[in-house]
Amino acid sequence: MTTILAFDTSVGACSAAVRSGGETLAGRYEERARGQAEILMPMVGEVVSAAGLAYADLDLIATTVGPGSFTGMRIGIAAARAMSLAARIPALGLTTLEVVAAGIDGTAAGPHPVLACVESKREDIYAQLFGADGEPKTEPMAATPTALAADLSIDGGLILAGSASKPMAAALEEAGRDFRMADGPAEPQAAVAARMAEERWSPGVSPAPLAPLYLRPPDTTGPKP
Repeated sequence: MTTILAFDTSVGACSAAVRSGGETLAGRYEERARGQAEILMPMVGEVVSAAGLAYADLDLIATTVGPGSFTGMRIGIAAARAMSLAARIPALGLTTLEVVAAGIDGTAAGPHPVLACVESKREDIYAQLFGADGEPKTEPMAATPTALAADLSIDGGLILAGSASKPMAAALEEAGRDFRMADGPAEPQAAVAARMAEERWSPGVSPAPLAPLYLRPPDTTGPKP
């Protein structure tokens, strides 16, 4: 039985969850665009305690690695790396977009593809298209909603999910495309990340090293010469 601690700080919320034996034992979610560094570890401690476990009981750490807020991504990855080293257990990275897409109820989505789209705080958004089976149909991308609406090759309906669904919906409506907004939270959910990690990881297998998924440069400039 694999016991997993998962958390997300990549976009506009902070969440943590513990999963073991195919069930979510405890979880917490708080919408928060800033300040994830202050609440992540207390939140992690709360869910581990609420699950009736100790850190020594964990088999795997999972975290989202982006795309998303540059600061938020670094907070989650740094915490996962530190806990992995301290507990001597592996850490698995999941993209923000795949966690958003996997959070949709498959029965509600039906046979339609899912476009997971996340705010970038700029004119463009982060997006990725997934098939009805959950498999990615495109690579993660950064593009304006207008460009995405024009370029996506989709026959039939489309399900929109994620924090950038509203601007994406406006662009699709303008382009005359058929779509439907997904129900549920717009931000990635740690409980979903834990479920995905349970399905994806095999004990004894070392995941790829954690690395942030950057789709564009940070909003900073270097010092003038």
